[in-house]
Amino acid sequence: MLYYLFTWLREHYGFFGAGVWSYITFRAAMAIILSLVISMLFGKRLIAVLQRKQIGETIRDLGLEGENKKRGTPTMGGLIILSAILIPTLLFARVMNVYVILMIVSTIWLGLVGFADDYIKVFRKNKEGLAGRFKIAGQIGLGIIVGSVMYWNNNVVTSREMKGDQLPVYNATERVVSKPRIRQDEQGRLRSYVSVQSAVTTVPFTKTHELSFGKLGGMFGSGAQSWLTPLLYILFVTLIITAVSNGANITDGVDGLATGVSAIAGVCLGVFAYVSGNYVFADYLNIMHIPNLGELSVFIGAFVGACVGFLWYNSYPAQVFMGDTGSLALGGIIASLAIIVRKELLIPIICGIFLIENLSVIVQVAWFKHTKRKYGEGRRILLMSPLHHHYQKLGYPESKIVVRFWIVGIMLAILSIVTLKLQ
Repeated sequence: MLYYLFTWLREHYGFFGAGVWSYITFRAAMAIILSLVISMLFGKRLIAVLQRKQIGETIRDLGLEGENKKRGTPTMGGLIILSAILIPTLLFARVMNVYVILMIVSTIWLGLVGFADDYIKVFRKNKEGLAGRFKIAGQIGLGIIVGSVMYWNNNVVTSREMKGDQLPVYNATERVVSKPRIRQDEQGRLRSYVSVQSAVTTVPFTKTHELSFGKLGGMFGSGAQSWLTPLLYILFVTLIITAVSNGANITDGVDGLATGVSAIAGVCLGVFAYVSGNYVFADYLNIMHIPNLGELSVFIGAFVGACVGFLWYNSYPAQVFMGDTGSLALGGIIASLAIIVRKELLIPIICGIFLIENLSVIVQVAWFKHTKRKYGEGRRILLMSPLHHHYQKLGYPESKIVVRFWIVGIMLAILSIVTLKLQ
């Protein structure tokens, strides 16, 4: 909102200093600062309210060291994160931008699903919380929304260079939605670009770095492209959102782990959003240029600031837990961001911690069931799943587990960013 206000003041009254609000970097920095302030100030007050109302976490007896000390710790702290994301975004971002709108919807949507789960656990005294099928339904619903907007919205486009008079489309599902734009490169050559509406993603580590879902649909015949391509794309998006949001939820098992890992992934995706949204950087790095994507840097700034600010109270020993209100929303936000910046195939690296935690549960359960059928008794690969509980069983201090997972997360984020030049 402030962007539109200061733009109006500059245009009509020549308001001094209003021009700085047109810079994405300035507004992203302001979003980070405000999100930190909201997290710390609002967080302290919310924790006090949660303590007065005795809204505490019910801890399952897992036989882990120190778990009894966490009993009664305030939960539903994800409200702090959601507030610290949404308020700076609404103030500093161009909220009419399709990508910003999509991220606001993703934040609120899974935040409400997580809130319903926490509400049932805390106020209805039902330890199981929201039934799993309703959580999955919420994740699938968001996947359909994100996938549909990314596929059909006319403002969701990529920029491609024209070769002579030939339009740069790969198949019948793609279409040009703008007139050619002429730009001058660093060598002084004039180059022509158009905006193309297309369901594509970036393929890391390759020189041909675009994968078109239209081509995948065309493998079943040209007539299948019209209906199979959007179906494949929406299923793909839904799978990503479901997997990553569940991964974040599973990772939120020790103090500060999910929050810190999410902040690291957010910084990584922020770099991708900024360089992909700027045609100069995109051209220099030879990566996909996505017009108007840079505005997402403001949202990501608020997201990272909210996570770091929440760590003030969530780091070991935690004064508040985020609950599903926070963890489902964090996973959904990261997944939606990766889809919007067309880095879906990098998710196993960017969200490597979430992936490992998810796989540790899947492998443990599968092996237990297999050995029970074969030998009559279930056997385990890990002492306990998810993976962070395995290390707790081995006697590692909780703070050491978290910091080491953060370090791995930082390494994976750096590797992901390096792919910008590894082509």
